[in-house]
Amino acid sequence: MQMDEASTKRMGIDQILKAFVWESHRILEENLVGVYLHGSAAMECFNEKKSDIDLLVVTERELSGETKLRYMDMVVRLNENAPPKGIEMSVVRKDVCKPFVYPTPFELHFSVAHLDWYRRNPAEYIQKMQGVDRDLAAHVTITLQRGKCLYGKSIPEVFGPVQSEFYWDSIWNDVADAEDAIQENPVYVILNLCRVLAYGTEGLILSKREGGEWGIANLPMENHGLIASTLAAYLSDATPAQRDERAGRFAAYMLDRIRNCAVRGTSKRLQGR
Repeated sequence: MQMDEASTKRMGIDQILKAFVWESHRILEENLVGVYLHGSAAMECFNEKKSDIDLLVVTERELSGETKLRYMDMVVRLNENAPPKGIEMSVVRKDVCKPFVYPTPFELHFSVAHLDWYRRNPAEYIQKMQGVDRDLAAHVTITLQRGKCLYGKSIPEVFGPVQSEFYWDSIWNDVADAEDAIQENPVYVILNLCRVLAYGTEGLILSKREGGEWGIANLPMENHGLIASTLAAYLSDATPAQRDERAGRFAAYMLDRIRNCAVRGTSKRLQGR
């Protein structure tokens, strides 16, 4: 199932996932522990127009620079036939997954936000695209709760529990700039704020769709119209209105509530941010 230009242009998401697994095994060989799907595609709210394909790749040991280049070339080729938001993937070593290490070191990362950088200077990308990523606490939590093993060892074998304070810090970090970000990316930010507050108040781990539904069911009535229109846009091809005057007020209100959440003893730490 090795990729070529003609075959990738005919791929749907299932074919993309199969090709990703096959190519990962071909390149990484015995170093590959497993490939795991998380995010919207694993949580039954994938939208070809609006969702990316979220993947975690686990290896036994670190990757050489040459292997990283081969792997990235594969991901970039496959990404050409992915949905508009593309593939988002991280490669992590098994020894940081169980017990789970936070902030989490990673071997390699890719998303469409970094595509131009890789194409412009692959050697620099390979050298610098490593370190730690707080987002991985959220990704691993979703993988444990709702993820799918596409290849390799089972999820419980590979991933240890993520401490609640690590998950909370990760999702807080993702919404901390919501008042600025909400005008540029209203769908993501509005639904994300809802699911973060759902965790903060009830300990729920939700998809963006479920977060929006929770917001309509649990937030004050004056927020329902904004959330409902955002959720409708997320689930369809529609584009939400930009610069909605309600969005800034919503972000400020939600951040205030999130900061004051008492879930799992984290509120005192958040107050100091």
